[in-house]
Amino acid sequence: MTQSGTGVVAVVTGASRGAGRGIAEALGQAGAVVYVTARSRGGDVSPYGGSVRETADAVTRAGGTGVPVLVDHADDDAVADLFGRVRDEHGRLDILVNNAALVADPAPGGFWEHPLSAADLITVGLRSHYTAAWNAAPLLIANGRGLIVNTGHYGAVSYHQGPAYGAQKAGADKMAADMARELRPHGVAALSVWMGSLDTERARAHLDTLTREQRAALPARESPSFTGRVIAALYTSGEMMAFSGRAVIGAELAAYLDVTDVDGSRPRSRRHVLGGPPEPHPSLWPHAS
Repeated sequence: MTQSGTGVVAVVTGASRGAGRGIAEALGQAGAVVYVTARSRGGDVSPYGGSVRETADAVTRAGGTGVPVLVDHADDDAVADLFGRVRDEHGRLDILVNNAALVADPAPGGFWEHPLSAADLITVGLRSHYTAAWNAAPLLIANGRGLIVNTGHYGAVSYHQGPAYGAQKAGADKMAADMARELRPHGVAALSVWMGSLDTERARAHLDTLTREQRAALPARESPSFTGRVIAALYTSGEMMAFSGRAVIGAELAAYLDVTDVDGSRPRSRRHVLGGPPEPHPSLWPHAS
């Protein structure tokens, strides 16, 4: 995974644990310099542990160069400083993965019975995607080639964890589609990649609360690194722009690009159970080649 003889430079937001950590590690395995962002200085910030330093070290062990950066993605100035640092240290950016999100643990009851802070997911999870992309775009455009990925989910079209979650995922898909239209003349792609059920720290904690029968009924889980492997393959595939503007199911894109999970398995699409991304209107890519 190289560009003109130099390592690819990536930013992965929300990468102290879970999907973000797995994506960062996979990009590191592909040889990238990965700026790892999150608020977690130490494992005590979240009951699920993890920190930017731990993820950055994992990226380096995987074969890349991990750069930990403490960033509150609700702070626009902190985000601007992050991309200013990338510019000063490398002069460019190749890949931005927008994964930062304030996701609350599932709880029973209607949305009106939950704390209003559940809507913070629309700030850190939707607005923060926009802010990161706004700061990243000039660096990506300067290359004449680049990739923005929003991590997505079937919750964009089916019920999952309530209205705030659905709005965030659907909004991130449409945001990527519209950004793709404006970025296409500059050779920069933008898309959403839908992840399946993941084998994360949060998921394992939830599984511990279920009965054996309930666990057995759940679908197989993807590793947190699977989406990162897909992103790395897409970036080097020569077909990156063909997927720009779309929301794609990670398992389906992986099958197309012949990407497997870390254990050699091929995660399955859940389109038949949870639905698939809507087909974008042709107006989103009037200049597509």
